[in-house]
Amino acid sequence: MPTYTVPYGTSSLSFSLPEGLDVDVISPHHKPPVNRPRQTVKESLHRSDLNTYRGLSTAAIAINDKTRPIPHQDLYPPLLEELTKIGIPPERTTLLIANGAHPPMPEDEFPRVVPRDILSRYKVISHDCDDTQNLVHLGVTNRGTPVWINRAYAQASLRIVVGNIEPHQFMGFSGGVKGAVIGLAGRETINANHAMMTDPRSRLGEFQDNPARKDVEEMGDMLGVHFALNTILNDEKDIVHIVAGPPPEVMAAGIPLVKDMYQVEVDHPFNLLIISPGGHPKDINLYQAQKALAHASRVIRKGGTVLMAAACPEGSGDQAFENWMVNTPSLDAILDRFQKAEFRVGPHKAYLFARDASRISFYIISDMEAEDVMRLHLTPQRDLPSALETLLPALPPEAHIGIIPHGNATIPTF
Repeated sequence: MPTYTVPYGTSSLSFSLPEGLDVDVISPHHKPPVNRPRQTVKESLHRSDLNTYRGLSTAAIAINDKTRPIPHQDLYPPLLEELTKIGIPPERTTLLIANGAHPPMPEDEFPRVVPRDILSRYKVISHDCDDTQNLVHLGVTNRGTPVWINRAYAQASLRIVVGNIEPHQFMGFSGGVKGAVIGLAGRETINANHAMMTDPRSRLGEFQDNPARKDVEEMGDMLGVHFALNTILNDEKDIVHIVAGPPPEVMAAGIPLVKDMYQVEVDHPFNLLIISPGGHPKDINLYQAQKALAHASRVIRKGGTVLMAAACPEGSGDQAFENWMVNTPSLDAILDRFQKAEFRVGPHKAYLFARDASRISFYIISDMEAEDVMRLHLTPQRDLPSALETLLPALPPEAHIGIIPHGNATIPTF
């Protein structure tokens, strides 16, 4: 029988399917990594000419938290070296962990996102979206979003954002100013912006006509994010491209490269999809893993089945999300409750789960206790082989089966 493998946490899971089934593997178009990633970063920084900012006194750098697969060890040393060359030394440079609405990272976790030799020389702050004393108000966007941003970042002379460009379920694409204006925003700002996710134009792979993303771009203009250093990673989380420069130019150059790798054409909807978010850290918790379900839902038949393998060592990943799931009697009730409630980040993830899982049969294999999964109105399975033993006989004749190993990043499309 043909054997397949999907990422799971820091390892992988393998399973077999009987001969004769109609099976499609929906994978990104693999691109080889650059041979010398740190040198590639240096060359990109040289081309982008940070000398433009010589004479500025302080720098603040928005960096990703532990939920993003950023190759910190290759990005930060060349960037910080360039800052020193243009006259901004370590004592006048601050790295801010852009948690967005995620819980702030405690100091003992900082080495997960910042190399230890940099931690010893640079000030590192973990952003807290609820710490209103450390936020400044920059005004209101044309779409009505009040813009509250981390004070230390907003008041720096040079504002830089480091991150990754990849598909995003309602922002179209991550990258550019998003890491700063959402990652370092106040909760009120994040709530107002993310409320636009229910607009049908706020969708995966859409940038130009996406209201949520356009709101983010306007916030970037209001804040004045000077410079972006963005990676584009392949399916093995290795650097394929580095794009650096003014954020609008970075997005214009990066999005076509991401689409070329991660947008995958399929011929038909599927009766059964076996999916993985893509392994650690994309399946660090349910909050992150949900994105794979959203992406898969584009190509699953109504009433079809999705079987997701996501380790989720940190459980649900968000208490507000978990509370909504647990304290609402069903997925349909979550949809109804969400439509009537004021938009809040956290509960929005409950809505996204319910939106897709309520119209299909959804099963999850994880490291979470089965009881905890069921409390969230989701159906646990012990492992892939036993789950498939149950699910395959229930499929209709000539069923289409799909496998999406990197669900959080893949854009499946007809």
